[in-house]
Amino acid sequence: MTRVLVVEDERDLQEVVGYNLRELGYDVVVSDRGAPVAALALDQRPDLVILDLMLPDISGLEVCRALKSDPATRGIPVVMVTAKGAEVDRVVGFELGADDYVVKPFSVRELLLRIQAVLRRSQTGPNTVPSAPTISFGRLRIDREAPNVQVDDREVTLTALELRLLCTLYERRNRVQSRAVLLDDVWSVSGENATRTVDTHVKRLREKLGPAGAYIETIRGIGYRFVGAPPKQLPP
Repeated sequence: MTRVLVVEDERDLQEVVGYNLRELGYDVVVSDRGAPVAALALDQRPDLVILDLMLPDISGLEVCRALKSDPATRGIPVVMVTAKGAEVDRVVGFELGADDYVVKPFSVRELLLRIQAVLRRSQTGPNTVPSAPTISFGRLRIDREAPNVQVDDREVTLTALELRLLCTLYERRNRVQSRAVLLDDVWSVSGENATRTVDTHVKRLREKLGPAGAYIETIRGIGYRFVGAPPKQLPP
């Protein structure tokens, strides 16, 4: 049975979300505080965490950071729910490794659909993931099972979303990907106002990849493209 950990201090919302998840056949574990979440995740092994950011004891961002920094729990998908809907808040959430970000007030049906989409993606992987566990492209090496990314034998630390973005672009190399398509396929969200999220992540991904960041090209006015073949020369 799929288990969902709901971290929410609003009792009414906690009950509504929990009820609807149980109606779908999910096992639901609830916490109204953030401090116990790391231990709960280790003990209960949820398949997904619904995480409110404004908790009475500690910030949901700190909870997410703790989950994603622990090798034992970093693979658990996190759906953030919060009243903070500004773009900068979304970017921070995604940068910490959130798999989706839902702004209050929200439709329960929409939340359930997003949860199901994230669970499908975590169980099957994005449709762009290659069958081979290891990718070798010029000076770039990606081991998706570890996961581990290296540029010239130097290990590069990426968030789960950055890794998904990199693999998506690589698997569609030499094909232009619009920001809207990347938002839909990597983040499973849509909206013109959120396209800067893609720009922010691509910028940070390039910075982390160093010289291999040149493999990702900007197509002005459209989006991005991973080059079809490694260039003979890259910046040092």
